[in-house]
Amino acid sequence: MIILVLAIVVRIIANPISNVFQKQLTNKHHPLFVNLVSYGLLSLVSIFLIVDFPFKTMPTALWYYSLIGGLFGALGNGFIIKALQKGELSVLGPINAYKSIVGIIFGFLLIGELPNTWGFLGVGLIIIGSYFVLDNGTEKFTWAVFKQPAIQYRIAALVFTGIQAVTDKQVIIHSNLTFAFAGWCIFGFLFSIPLFLFSRVNFTQQLFHFSKKIALIYMGLCFSVGTMVLCSNYAFKNMQVGTVLALFQISILLTVLFGHHFFNERGIVKKIAGSLIMITGSLLIMLLK
Repeated sequence: MIILVLAIVVRIIANPISNVFQKQLTNKHHPLFVNLVSYGLLSLVSIFLIVDFPFKTMPTALWYYSLIGGLFGALGNGFIIKALQKGELSVLGPINAYKSIVGIIFGFLLIGELPNTWGFLGVGLIIIGSYFVLDNGTEKFTWAVFKQPAIQYRIAALVFTGIQAVTDKQVIIHSNLTFAFAGWCIFGFLFSIPLFLFSRVNFTQQLFHFSKKIALIYMGLCFSVGTMVLCSNYAFKNMQVGTVLALFQISILLTVLFGHHFFNERGIVKKIAGSLIMITGSLLIMLLK
């Protein structure tokens, strides 16, 4: 139990730290290049973890879930980095609470599941919290806000990473935590390659922007992302996915604080208040449904 709580706490801290590194790197590199390099470095480590893994005894379903998870993971991570390039960390972090609303929408469309009273109350709180998060003195919450590219990218990311979370759980069930981590890295890297190639970004030109400082940031990103994935997988193994995702929303507060500290983003008090409201709404939807 202590290890589980520690894993959740570390994951809550590691996620916004990785977002800070990602946003810093987009000042020099294209988001899909950042996506490619981070997955690539983690894959190099992962190969050594599974060199003696008994692949022949693994069920066929494992490979299906690994491929699907790799695809949606690469897409989700790519959209997250692209969103961070375009928008404020202290706004995009709290937007992750909309993952709960996306879950309600897909639940209704796919299986006709309607939320209970707590669910509707949670949706209302998330929308109310959005008003405070998006109020930076010049732009208040309206539905037109969702036309902003950064927010659209972030919503796309939370949809893809939400699907990935479900496949990650299945990979863990069909294998173990070591393979789940390595599979997340390796299959994510494999799918990040075509994403980068389709973007037609000049690879050689991206390399010109490398420096010792940039290399250190990439190392920090890989460490924080690797830690986040390990802790997430451990939590998924021991708890229901919905419950884990609800608890992870607490990291919203840190993204707001980091946005203010590292990038001088304004409206910190209102954004903290809005984040607390959105976290409450997300918990109501996922824990009391």
